[in-house]
Amino acid sequence: MPNQQPDIDFLIQLSKEAGQILKDGFGKEHQVSYKGPINIVTEIDHQSEDLLVGHIRDAFPKHSIVAEESGFLDGQNDHRWFIDPVDGTSNYAKDLPIFCVSIGYAYQGKMRLAAVYDPMRDESFYAERGQGAWLNGERIHVTAIDKLIDSMLVTGFPYDMEQKENNLQHFARLSRQVQTIRRLGSAVLDQAYVAAGRLDGYWEIGVSPWDIAAGTLLVEEAGGLVTTVKGNPDYFKPPFDVIAANPRLHPKLLAVLNQTE
Repeated sequence: MPNQQPDIDFLIQLSKEAGQILKDGFGKEHQVSYKGPINIVTEIDHQSEDLLVGHIRDAFPKHSIVAEESGFLDGQNDHRWFIDPVDGTSNYAKDLPIFCVSIGYAYQGKMRLAAVYDPMRDESFYAERGQGAWLNGERIHVTAIDKLIDSMLVTGFPYDMEQKENNLQHFARLSRQVQTIRRLGSAVLDQAYVAAGRLDGYWEIGVSPWDIAAGTLLVEEAGGLVTTVKGNPDYFKPPFDVIAANPRLHPKLLAVLNQTE
């Protein structure tokens, strides 16, 4: 049936198949091209995306897809996929093993399913709305940290070097009020780690929909809170900036990010 919805097992299996492409290619010489001054793409991005799009199109030919390399692939608006074939391409190209495959599925404008696979650690994060978030079959939860000074946060910076809002002021302000801030180079893993309780909070500005489609559902289903940097719960729309944290820490993170000098 062309209108049927996928189940979470389909996304998990698909993410692992694409992840095997990443693992097989890791550590080898890559064909690197540039989408911007510092925004790269490799042949592995294209191979992974071709597999993902191909299997989705075979199983659900009328669904629409938003993919990092292919852009918008037309189809039914009620059924929309968001895929990032290699989140962390810069890491991947430098043989730094921090990257993943990310797949999100939305029905009628609401994220329903998410699967994120880290092939180097064989870690499969997944979530179904209303059913919790999981890592390799074990339920995961956000932390209960409620003080900024006790928190370990994570963030990233825009690829657009000319962008006025470049996150540096936010980073500098928060770095003086928290235990530490990491920059791992994979927005999706940043959010997955918040969901799994490895990190306490994540924020970023100027991201793309495929950067947050799966990760935010993981955080929400793990008991976390996700809003825009201004606190709007309707975060899945341009310009795509988010705060994702446990509910105790979120309001404090929000307050600092919205301080005026």
